[in-house]
Amino acid sequence: MEILVNTDHNVSAHQARIAGIEIEVRDILAHFADHLTRVEVHLSDESAGRSSGKDKRCMVEARPTGRAPVAVTDHAGTVDEALRGALHKLKRLLESDPARPAGRRAHDSIRSGPRSGRQ
Repeated sequence: MEILVNTDHNVSAHQARIAGIEIEVRDILAHFADHLTRVEVHLSDESAGRSSGKDKRCMVEARPTGRAPVAVTDHAGTVDEALRGALHKLKRLLESDPARPAGRRAHDSIRSGPRSGRQ
């Protein structure tokens, strides 16, 4: 899983911070690492440095193997909070995606019958 971190000119992006972001992405999305080709993190400060509440924005786009990309956005008071919020949204989205590869949570549904194709 390749991880790319992008920031606007209002968010600092020194190497140590980028490395920390990459570690957090890998930790939170570890369960999906074999099924994601790339994760792009976009961090921005929508108020250009002025403090005005939830003005830090994190958009995370994931590219699942063989499928269309999915993206989520979170706003928070700090960049770290926005990052964590967006990553947790993405994790929930990937867990709830019915097209995801069968994994440890695959099970029969009371609504649709067995997953083996039998009806």
